Amino acid sequence: MSFSGFHEEDFNVFSIDGLEKRMQGIQEKIQPKFKEIGDALAQDLSMSIGNEMYLHIAKHARRSVNPPKDTWLAIVDNKRGYKKHPHFQVGLFDDHVFVWLAFIYELPNKDTIAQKFINNLDMIKKMIPGDFVISQDHMKKHADPLDSMDKEDFRKILERFRDVKKAEFLVGKHFPKKSELLSDGQAFLQEVNRIYEELLPLYKMIKE
Repeated sequence: MSFSGFHEEDFNVFSIDGLEKRMQGIQEKIQPKFKEIGDALAQDLSMSIGNEMYLHIAKHARRSVNPPKDTWLAIVDNKRGYKKHPHFQVGLFDDHVFVWLAFIYELPNKDTIAQKFINNLDMIKKMIPGDFVISQDHMKKHADPLDSMDKEDFRKILERFRDVKKAEFLVGKHFPKKSELLSDGQAFLQEVNRIYEELLPLYKMIKE
């Protein structure tokens, strides 16, 4: 395992002008790292979950003009795609790395998943560590710290996820690009595995 961590040059890719040149930077600098860490994480998740998990690396194929502002890998129990399934993510914006369990708007049964979470609100609120953050839109940088929310705030997020077609629910952690952890490949991988272990009960809940 040769993953050496994420460094300044990886984040600088997002300052490259133009779709073609930025995509070249993503493909040359970031995607090889995604392959290294994604293979390891998929193997670990497969063992933890008990069925095979597959790595997908974002291709940004639908883009024709605007260069991507972030990029990511996804790990899911489906070989063909990830967007219509709950999945685990690791990715970068220009100023931070994100680690998510992601339920995005393309889930065909997201209202059912959201209602299951609402029905188990107290248990889930206790299950997720307070230093985790929640995003309602995977395309935006902003995320809200869980420890800043009370039960009703959390309920409103889940109700919005259930009722609004484009609403999403992503839970995990952010790491600023200056974080020393990011430059230590093995330490970062261990931390990602720890985050996923904390989120596995939530993932398994919707698989029951």
